[in-house]
Amino acid sequence: MRDRRWACVGRPTWLAVLLGTVACFASSVGSSAAPVADCPGHPNALGTSRVLVVDPREHPRIGAMQYKETLPLRDHEVVITFDDGPLPKYSNQVLQILADQCVKATFFTIGRQAKADPEGVRKLAAAGHTIGTHSQNHPLSFNKMTLDQVKPEVDQGIAWTTAALTDPSALSPFFRVPGLLRGDAVESYAASLGLQLWSADFLADDWRNISGAKVYELAMKRLEARGKGILLLHDIHARTVTALPKILAELKAKNYRVVHVVAATPDLPATPTEPEDWLVHRPSDETPVAHWPRIAPVDLAGADTGARARLDDFGILDVPAAVGRVAQKPAWPRPPLARRLAAPALAAPASDLFAWPPVAPLSAQRRQLARLESPAPKAVAAKPAPRPVRLASLRRR
Repeated sequence: MRDRRWACVGRPTWLAVLLGTVACFASSVGSSAAPVADCPGHPNALGTSRVLVVDPREHPRIGAMQYKETLPLRDHEVVITFDDGPLPKYSNQVLQILADQCVKATFFTIGRQAKADPEGVRKLAAAGHTIGTHSQNHPLSFNKMTLDQVKPEVDQGIAWTTAALTDPSALSPFFRVPGLLRGDAVESYAASLGLQLWSADFLADDWRNISGAKVYELAMKRLEARGKGILLLHDIHARTVTALPKILAELKAKNYRVVHVVAATPDLPATPTEPEDWLVHRPSDETPVAHWPRIAPVDLAGADTGARARLDDFGILDVPAAVGRVAQKPAWPRPPLARRLAAPALAAPASDLFAWPPVAPLSAQRRQLARLESPAPKAVAAKPAPRPVRLASLRRR
């Protein structure tokens, strides 16, 4: 404290006055950012670059993995989040690793874990991290739950985490659905409570049975693919404890900056941003985007239905003959049936024209054809076969 006071009232040179003014202003805003200079014993710490204040009601759902909005981060900015704690065996190690780098993160606690380890929740608050909730029992069925099933899970998780805190105002109105299995019921209920639903921008798969080296590899590979975003980790696994120091060191080496997110309050307004800053896919000034016009809603059930179309609705069918050429009638619609029947027709043929054989004399060729097609004469009765001669009578002869 003494060093900071002296920095504000140093020698009255113009450079010292300018630097002192900036330092005094930075300390007066009261942000929880931890620059490297304020990380005693760790001169090469990553630190926390800035604090982002958000209003949950203005942006109720964030995370590029599931929603069209995410945090308005700049290039090479990262928000680190942890789920499922506190679990003393690993959560305490995670807290120590973050403290050594003066990094602030966001923790989504489970109500049952807070009930079993309230001291772990108070450690999060004492370290200046943001605390959200992650349901009471971490059921992987929020996408199938009804509103009556969602309410106790959300409410009890908030109640037990609040009970563990010495100052209930330390709990932020942030909520993350277990397994990111969102559903209509949990989204609508969270909105009614003024909670901000957090998804993520990329994962490190540290809940899978993989090594800490693989967790580090996936975290950095996916971060570099996006260039910024919300990283989701878990503070209940040994592999996460192994990977976290490597992740923070690599962030430092590649000039990434950690952002600490807090909720707006009456005394702490939201950080000024533009609406497009929150969009996952921001519109580009160079690339034109075509949008279909929106169609106004129409009451189809109550709309008037026109009568069936008639041939007269198609206009005049008889086209007058043009001078010097034959006028053509349109191919469609066809003339009415009555008009077609009224056209001149040939007389009906006489019935004897269809008689066979014909009544009129035939030529030799036609006579031969008539003979072939005339019915065959009746067969003559066959003579009886002669009686067989007996062998005995032949012998007598």
